[in-house]
Amino acid sequence: MTTEANAPWLVVGLGNPGPEYAGNRHNVGFMVADLLASRIGGKFKAHKARAQVVEGRIGPAGPLNRRVILAKPLSYMNLSGGPVTQLRDFYKVPVENIVAVHDELDIDYGVLRLKLGGGDNGHNGLKSMTKSFGPDYHRVRFGIGRPPGRMQVADFVLKDFSSTERKELDYFVDRAADAVEALVIEGLERAQSTYNS
Repeated sequence: MTTEANAPWLVVGLGNPGPEYAGNRHNVGFMVADLLASRIGGKFKAHKARAQVVEGRIGPAGPLNRRVILAKPLSYMNLSGGPVTQLRDFYKVPVENIVAVHDELDIDYGVLRLKLGGGDNGHNGLKSMTKSFGPDYHRVRFGIGRPPGRMQVADFVLKDFSSTERKELDYFVDRAADAVEALVIEGLERAQSTYNS
Protein backbone atom coordinates (compact mmCIF):
# COMPACT_ATOMS: atom_id res chain seq x y z
CA MET A 1 0.00 0.00 0.00
CA THR A 2 1.43 3.36 -1.00
CA THR A 3 -0.49 5.47 1.50
CA GLU A 4 1.35 8.32 3.13
CA ALA A 5 1.87 7.37 6.77
CA ASN A 6 0.31 10.63 7.98
CA ALA A 7 -2.71 10.66 5.66
CA PRO A 8 -5.97 10.55 7.63
CA TRP A 9 -8.43 7.65 7.55
CA LEU A 10 -12.11 8.13 6.81
CA VAL A 11 -14.30 5.50 8.49
CA VAL A 12 -17.85 5.62 7.15
CA GLY A 13 -20.66 3.87 8.97
CA LEU A 14 -23.41 3.21 6.44
CA GLY A 15 -27.06 3.55 7.44
CA ASN A 16 -30.20 5.62 7.02
CA PRO A 17 -30.71 8.82 9.04
CA GLY A 18 -33.62 9.26 11.43
CA PRO A 19 -34.89 7.55 14.59
CA GLU A 20 -37.24 5.21 12.71
CA TYR A 21 -34.21 3.44 11.17
CA ALA A 22 -31.91 3.48 14.21
CA GLY A 23 -32.29 -0.19 15.20
CA ASN A 24 -32.49 -1.61 11.66
CA ARG A 25 -30.10 -4.28 10.40
CA HIS A 26 -29.19 -1.85 7.59
CA ASN A 27 -27.94 0.62 10.23
CA VAL A 28 -25.30 -1.54 11.86
CA GLY A 29 -22.64 0.69 10.27
CA PHE A 30 -24.02 3.65 12.25
CA MET A 31 -23.93 1.53 15.44
CA VAL A 32 -20.24 0.73 14.91
CA ALA A 33 -19.43 4.38 14.13
CA ASP A 34 -21.24 5.50 17.32
CA LEU A 35 -19.18 3.07 19.41
CA LEU A 36 -15.92 4.20 17.80
CA ALA A 37 -16.87 7.84 18.49
CA SER A 38 -17.46 7.06 22.16
CA ARG A 39 -14.09 5.27 22.33
CA ILE A 40 -12.22 8.34 21.07
CA GLY A 41 -14.31 10.58 23.30
CA GLY A 42 -15.94 12.51 20.47
CA LYS A 43 -19.47 13.64 19.66
CA PHE A 44 -20.84 13.68 16.13
CA LYS A 45 -21.30 17.16 14.67
CA ALA A 46 -22.95 18.26 11.45
CA HIS A 47 -20.61 18.76 8.49
CA LYS A 48 -21.40 20.72 5.33
CA ALA A 49 -20.93 17.49 3.34
CA ARG A 50 -24.39 16.25 4.47
CA ALA A 51 -22.85 14.02 7.10
CA GLN A 52 -22.16 13.88 10.81
CA VAL A 53 -18.47 13.64 11.66
CA VAL A 54 -16.13 13.13 14.59
CA GLU A 55 -12.39 13.75 14.29
CA GLY A 56 -9.91 12.06 16.58
CA ARG A 57 -6.99 9.68 16.87
CA ILE A 58 -6.75 5.97 17.46
CA GLY A 59 -3.86 3.69 18.24
CA PRO A 60 -0.95 3.88 20.67
CA ALA A 61 1.26 6.96 20.92
CA GLY A 62 4.01 7.03 18.32
CA PRO A 63 4.15 5.88 14.69
CA LEU A 64 1.02 3.69 14.96
CA ASN A 65 -1.17 6.58 16.08
CA ARG A 66 -3.64 7.41 13.30
CA ARG A 67 -5.77 10.45 12.57
CA VAL A 68 -9.29 9.29 11.85
CA ILE A 69 -12.51 10.92 10.72
CA LEU A 70 -15.64 8.96 11.61
CA ALA A 71 -18.64 9.74 9.43
CA LYS A 72 -22.34 8.95 9.18
CA PRO A 73 -23.81 10.20 5.88
CA LEU A 74 -27.13 12.01 6.34
CA SER A 75 -28.30 11.13 2.85
CA TYR A 76 -30.22 7.90 2.50
CA MET A 77 -28.19 4.74 2.01
CA ASN A 78 -28.46 4.70 -1.79
CA LEU A 79 -26.96 8.23 -1.98
CA SER A 80 -24.02 7.67 0.41
CA GLY A 81 -21.42 8.26 -2.32
CA GLY A 82 -22.06 12.02 -2.49
CA PRO A 83 -21.34 12.85 1.16
CA VAL A 84 -18.40 10.41 1.29
CA THR A 85 -16.83 11.98 -1.81
CA GLN A 86 -17.18 15.46 -0.31
CA LEU A 87 -15.59 14.30 2.95
CA ARG A 88 -12.77 12.58 1.04
CA ASP A 89 -12.03 15.83 -0.79
CA PHE A 90 -12.41 18.03 2.29
CA TYR A 91 -10.05 15.95 4.45
CA LYS A 92 -7.76 14.90 1.56
CA VAL A 93 -8.17 11.20 2.23
CA PRO A 94 -6.68 8.71 -0.27
CA VAL A 95 -9.30 6.21 -1.48
CA GLU A 96 -7.40 3.29 0.07
CA ASN A 97 -7.78 5.03 3.47
CA ILE A 98 -11.58 4.96 3.26
CA VAL A 99 -13.33 2.23 5.26
CA ALA A 100 -17.03 1.45 4.76
CA VAL A 101 -18.68 -0.39 7.65
CA HIS A 102 -21.85 -2.08 6.44
CA ASP A 103 -24.34 -4.91 6.80
CA GLU A 104 -23.76 -8.00 4.63
CA LEU A 105 -26.53 -10.47 3.69
CA ASP A 106 -24.26 -13.28 2.48
CA ILE A 107 -22.49 -13.72 5.81
CA ASP A 108 -24.02 -15.32 8.91
CA TYR A 109 -25.18 -13.00 11.68
CA GLY A 110 -22.31 -11.46 13.64
CA VAL A 111 -19.53 -12.82 11.41
CA LEU A 112 -17.04 -10.21 10.14
CA ARG A 113 -15.14 -10.08 6.86
CA LEU A 114 -12.60 -7.38 6.04
CA LYS A 115 -11.50 -6.75 2.49
CA LEU A 116 -10.15 -4.17 0.06
CA GLY A 117 -12.09 -3.51 -3.14
CA GLY A 118 -14.53 -5.86 -4.83
CA GLY A 119 -18.15 -5.68 -5.92
CA ASP A 120 -21.10 -4.20 -4.06
CA ASN A 121 -23.10 -7.46 -3.79
CA GLY A 122 -26.34 -5.52 -4.30
CA HIS A 123 -25.65 -3.20 -1.34
CA ASN A 124 -26.95 0.25 -2.31
CA GLY A 125 -24.58 2.16 -0.04
CA LEU A 126 -21.53 0.45 -1.57
CA LYS A 127 -22.99 0.82 -5.06
CA SER A 128 -23.27 4.58 -4.55
CA MET A 129 -19.73 4.87 -3.13
CA THR A 130 -18.21 2.77 -5.93
CA LYS A 131 -20.04 4.83 -8.55
CA SER A 132 -18.63 8.00 -6.96
CA PHE A 133 -14.94 7.06 -6.63
CA GLY A 134 -14.32 3.46 -7.67
CA PRO A 135 -14.16 0.20 -5.70
CA ASP A 136 -10.69 0.47 -4.15
CA TYR A 137 -11.72 1.24 -0.57
CA HIS A 138 -11.78 -1.04 2.47
CA ARG A 139 -14.93 -2.76 3.70
CA VAL A 140 -15.73 -4.09 7.13
CA ARG A 141 -18.65 -6.40 6.35
CA PHE A 142 -20.93 -7.21 9.27
CA GLY A 143 -22.94 -10.37 8.65
CA ILE A 144 -26.72 -10.13 9.10
CA GLY A 145 -27.63 -13.41 7.33
CA ARG A 146 -30.34 -13.98 4.75
CA PRO A 147 -34.03 -13.15 5.25
CA PRO A 148 -36.14 -16.05 6.53
CA GLY A 149 -38.64 -17.79 4.26
CA ARG A 150 -39.96 -15.59 1.50
CA MET A 151 -39.32 -12.24 3.17
CA GLN A 152 -38.04 -9.66 0.70
CA VAL A 153 -34.46 -8.46 1.21
CA ALA A 154 -35.58 -4.81 1.41
CA ASP A 155 -38.04 -5.65 4.21
CA PHE A 156 -35.44 -7.70 6.07
CA VAL A 157 -32.67 -5.07 6.12
CA LEU A 158 -35.12 -2.33 7.17
CA LYS A 159 -36.35 -4.34 10.17
CA ASP A 160 -34.80 -4.10 13.61
CA PHE A 161 -32.59 -6.91 14.85
CA SER A 162 -34.68 -9.66 16.44
CA SER A 163 -34.80 -10.05 20.23
CA THR A 164 -32.54 -13.13 19.92
CA GLU A 165 -30.04 -11.20 17.78
CA ARG A 166 -30.10 -8.24 20.16
CA LYS A 167 -28.76 -10.44 22.99
CA GLU A 168 -25.42 -10.62 21.15
CA LEU A 169 -25.56 -7.39 19.16
CA ASP A 170 -23.48 -5.29 21.57
CA TYR A 171 -20.74 -7.93 21.56
CA PHE A 172 -20.68 -8.12 17.75
CA VAL A 173 -20.72 -4.31 17.33
CA ASP A 174 -17.84 -4.10 19.83
CA ARG A 175 -15.89 -6.70 17.85
CA ALA A 176 -16.56 -4.82 14.58
CA ALA A 177 -15.22 -1.61 16.17
CA ASP A 178 -12.11 -3.56 17.26
CA ALA A 179 -11.73 -4.77 13.66
CA VAL A 180 -11.90 -1.21 12.29
CA GLU A 181 -9.22 -0.10 14.76
CA ALA A 182 -7.01 -3.08 13.85
CA LEU A 183 -7.40 -2.33 10.14
CA VAL A 184 -6.45 1.34 10.56
CA ILE A 185 -3.56 0.70 12.98
CA GLU A 186 -2.08 -2.62 11.83
CA GLY A 187 -3.15 -2.91 8.19
CA LEU A 188 -5.51 -5.20 6.31
CA GLU A 189 -3.62 -8.49 6.45
CA ARG A 190 -3.12 -8.51 10.19
CA ALA A 191 -6.70 -7.39 10.81
CA GLN A 192 -7.99 -10.10 8.47
CA SER A 193 -5.99 -12.81 10.23
CA THR A 194 -7.60 -11.80 13.52
CA TYR A 195 -11.19 -11.02 12.47
CA ASN A 196 -11.92 -12.99 9.27
CA SER A 197 -12.31 -16.15 11.33
